[in-house]
Amino acid sequence: MKGKIAVVGLGYVGLPLAILCHSKKFDVVGIDIDPSKIDSLKRGKSYLTDLEDSEIEQLSKSKHFAYSSNFSTVKEVDTIVICVPTPLNNKAEPNLDFVKKAFENMLPYLKPHQLIVVESSTYPGTTEEVLKPMLEIEGWEIGQNLYLGYSPERIDPGNQLFSLANIPKIISGSSLQCLHVLQDVYKEIFNELVPVKSTKIAEMTKIVENTQRFINISFMNELSKLSENLDIDIWEVIEAASTKPYGFMPYYPGPGIGGHCIPVDPLYLKWKAQELGLKTDFIDLAKKINDEQPAYIIERINRLVETGGKLLVIGLTYKKDINDLRESSSLPILEGLIDQGYEVQYHDPFIAQFTYHEVVYYHQDISSESLADYDCVILLTDHSQINFTLIEQKSKKVFDTRNCLDTTLPHVYKL
Repeated sequence: MKGKIAVVGLGYVGLPLAILCHSKKFDVVGIDIDPSKIDSLKRGKSYLTDLEDSEIEQLSKSKHFAYSSNFSTVKEVDTIVICVPTPLNNKAEPNLDFVKKAFENMLPYLKPHQLIVVESSTYPGTTEEVLKPMLEIEGWEIGQNLYLGYSPERIDPGNQLFSLANIPKIISGSSLQCLHVLQDVYKEIFNELVPVKSTKIAEMTKIVENTQRFINISFMNELSKLSENLDIDIWEVIEAASTKPYGFMPYYPGPGIGGHCIPVDPLYLKWKAQELGLKTDFIDLAKKINDEQPAYIIERINRLVETGGKLLVIGLTYKKDINDLRESSSLPILEGLIDQGYEVQYHDPFIAQFTYHEVVYYHQDISSESLADYDCVILLTDHSQINFTLIEQKSKKVFDTRNCLDTTLPHVYKL
């Protein structure tokens, strides 16, 4: 084997990374403080929709793969990779508690010449201003007897085209020696490395990637409102504009931007700008547009169906083919419709049940008969396994926020 790696945090980023490291002939120990995750993995059961039970079962039988909730295991490894959440607090400010806690938990067990790599998304300066001092205060000399790097995660759950291994990997080090050590490890795991000069540049790179997407999707949501009032199909506009071979990159409107990264990362950048006394007008406006999108969707439904009508929401997750509800715009839409007095049910093959105001709502199967019973079907998430043709043919009305139905039928309404 090539060495031993500990992956701290076994969620949507950490578990696929741990599996990839194992496939590249590293000994791997996965560390997570959630005992339910450790229990599932030991039993060979997957809790991520894009990983099959068979993959986890195979790992559970490998003598080169171990799971633990005990940070003492880091003393046995050469490299420690941090993949824990970096959410916002209730003031929409960065919450680095998970990252700092991971460092605190592993500090007593560090040994000379280990490499620590942070993959969690964060604001520029976190590695040098927050994490490096936590190591130095314990007497470690970064770049001399301990190595620290930052390599932002780039993973798209549910994406079958781009795997973790073949997405170019940004890498950086707290010193040149740290970068060289990180490069030596990651070249054995990823197909293409992109070294940058500092951890700040790497941190900023990830935030810029997601902020650009956040702003452009919000812009398209704004244009969809204008196009609706002009009686223009925004989807055909985008398709036509995409034929330009240079300059234009297509982004698409929808029910609102969700997930742990795209709605969150721009606010990390906004917070850092405010710390420097700078404005972030684009981010502020994009956030305003995104925050207003669920209310706009509900207002469109109000035009189609009288209050008290029976509605079926298709898709609760923030994107297709995963079971992740984090920051999903489907939730405030569904909740808002319930609050307005509609009879609301939902269909999402990835979410068995959902609770709102102590009422449990369950996934409903769809059929020709059941679809005809709803006054309107609302398409919010375009899961691949959903029969959109059946929905188009058997529903009284359809409101399509994802351009799932390529049709001009009069009972189908587009965003």
